[in-house]
Amino acid sequence: MHLSDEEKAMLNGEFGKAKQWAIDHQIKVGEFFDAKDMVAVSQAHMMADPESVGNAGVDFMESIANDGGRVAIPMITDPRGVDLKHYRPLGQTEEMANIERRFIAACEAIGIMMTNTCVNYQTIMPPLLGDHVAYGDTGVVIYSNSVCGARSNFEGGPSALAAGLTGRTPRYGLHLDQNRAATRRFRVTCQPKELTDWGILGAVIGRMAGSYWEVPVIEGIERVPTSDEIKHFGAAMASYGSIPLFHMIGITPEAPNLAAVGANDLPVTKITDADLAALAGNFADKGEKPDVVVFAAPQLSIVEMDQVASFVNGQKLKLPMIVCTSPQVYGDALRMGFIDKIESAGGTVLEGTCFYQQYAREIGEANGWVRLLSNSAKIVNILGGYGYQPVLASMADCVTAAIHGEIVK
Repeated sequence: MHLSDEEKAMLNGEFGKAKQWAIDHQIKVGEFFDAKDMVAVSQAHMMADPESVGNAGVDFMESIANDGGRVAIPMITDPRGVDLKHYRPLGQTEEMANIERRFIAACEAIGIMMTNTCVNYQTIMPPLLGDHVAYGDTGVVIYSNSVCGARSNFEGGPSALAAGLTGRTPRYGLHLDQNRAATRRFRVTCQPKELTDWGILGAVIGRMAGSYWEVPVIEGIERVPTSDEIKHFGAAMASYGSIPLFHMIGITPEAPNLAAVGANDLPVTKITDADLAALAGNFADKGEKPDVVVFAAPQLSIVEMDQVASFVNGQKLKLPMIVCTSPQVYGDALRMGFIDKIESAGGTVLEGTCFYQQYAREIGEANGWVRLLSNSAKIVNILGGYGYQPVLASMADCVTAAIHGEIVK
């Protein structure tokens, strides 16, 4: 790889051990992906929940802080694994909370802003068209690449940390123009109506594409989706297919037409009602009795918080209902009374966490939860691996089930 004089100085240790580790890590990643050089990034976003990090990860972060490591660019964090106000009632342990506390302290010591969100593109500072960034969370990356037109690969925790410390990342993958052209062409013949429909459509396309290196282009969408709708669409696509970028003709910024993304001659795959129905086979049926209702993955926007509160509408819940939102939204939702409406009904609003990143298996075992109901296609895809039997329903049906104690249709 070609290194600038500053990068060579980092590698030689002239900027301290932390930056030396960071640039060495980036060179190894870059050489693996045949990167020719580094590219400056304006922001970094790190996934590092305590379930994944463990004691060894905390020890490493503390060593970075003790070596004088400091971030060179704005750096923010993905959802945490423990809401320190609510962890005991959920069945999380003091050991889990202590890992979280130590990790937060180490991050703050090196200048990382604990934003604790996977919807930073809605709440913090959305990247701009052509902006090179180093983001970790799959939902964050696919939204930022596709909807904002920014440029990021999926950055693992250490790689995102390295980018924050050096202010750059290896120039490979989606930082290069040639890798942003469409490789698969899909034509939608049925229109999604609400959040769950958008998630199912994204999941179907993700599963059909099925590779990090595929770039789907979607045509046939008849209206511009809302930020929350395309959020669920992209998060599900990334979950089911590891996709970091899609184009939507006439909607996303790099795809005013098929020619702009090199898709004119690509064969067309039609997405039909039958395709959506096949994936939606895990929809809940009338009379089923879930153990818990979860709204998460992605965290809820202020609009979604309003919707959940409105569906509750002063009634009492017969099922546990967990709602995960970002700290930025939490403050607004508290001021607007949405949290009071949800919690007065018996729900729990978690701040700065996301359910599948917070020891979901242990929480399920502690509470005896197996049947989990959600409107998120992403979380339904993930939680089958955590000991749950997850099922999918619309937001309205999820809240109604929590009120009645069973699926009502």
